Amino acid sequence: MLAFFLKRMGVALLVALTVSAITFSMNFLTGDPAIALGGENATEADLQAIRELYGYDKPIPVQFLTWLGNAVQGDLGHSHYLNQPVAEEIFSRLPTTMTLGMSALLFALALSIPLGVVAAIRPNSLVDRVALTIAVVGQAMPSFWFALTMMLWFAITWRILPVSGTATWMHFIMPSIALGYYITPGVMRLTRAGMMEVLRSDYIRTARAKGVSKFSLLFKHALRNAIIPVVSLAAVQFGFMLGGSIVIETIFAINGLGFLAWESIQRADLPMMQAIVLVLSFFYIALTFLADVLNAWLDPRIRIG
Repeated sequence: MLAFFLKRMGVALLVALTVSAITFSMNFLTGDPAIALGGENATEADLQAIRELYGYDKPIPVQFLTWLGNAVQGDLGHSHYLNQPVAEEIFSRLPTTMTLGMSALLFALALSIPLGVVAAIRPNSLVDRVALTIAVVGQAMPSFWFALTMMLWFAITWRILPVSGTATWMHFIMPSIALGYYITPGVMRLTRAGMMEVLRSDYIRTARAKGVSKFSLLFKHALRNAIIPVVSLAAVQFGFMLGGSIVIETIFAINGLGFLAWESIQRADLPMMQAIVLVLSFFYIALTFLADVLNAWLDPRIRIG
């Protein structure tokens, strides 16, 4: 297990380094960053002063190592628009996005895993058709349209839920459903396929012949093996939801990281956008790494592979 852990850790660090290099290159997407900061009317003296202030006059490898070293220490740069450290603004809004992402993931898993299990137990039944219908609708329906529809009915017409903000836990109900329903079809179908495959395996037939109870057969033997690919998918989708929450946060006026990304794009605040991409990418890498370790713990055969 230790060798597997170290191997996956090495891969994660290499991916993190690659992502860092790609993120750093955002500085030069529009050409000379000094011109982007100074504007078209800036003189050569102004541009030179900007290069010296932000270190753009140094060789690019030196700039990258300096930027990476500062990022490791928690210094993600300084916002040109807000005139404050980027890290302060990001980590003040990150808990809101994490709360939204966790709520959406819990909703998706609570809906998709039971549906997938029941659909696998009773294939081609009414429950199976309902589960597949939910999957098809979830994939076909845009999340922003679903969010606006819920807002129209539950917040404006029936006045059951608050329309926007994050003041109470009720403010997170509609955003969590809108964000979580998007990943529900994939998790449900994967659970269903995994359970159907496991239930046809020899060791399940042997356990059934030995008189193992139905509950133990399903949840102790079958679901533990069928859930392994779901763990990986859930980790990846959680990282995706953190990065993809920009639409949902904008619709529901949630002052999180996604909404900050939208504001930064509008303001052309490159250091803020750069830091948001880096932070979300590192979350994605960390979640994938933890999913690999958890899968190896659930299934020892993965460690050998």
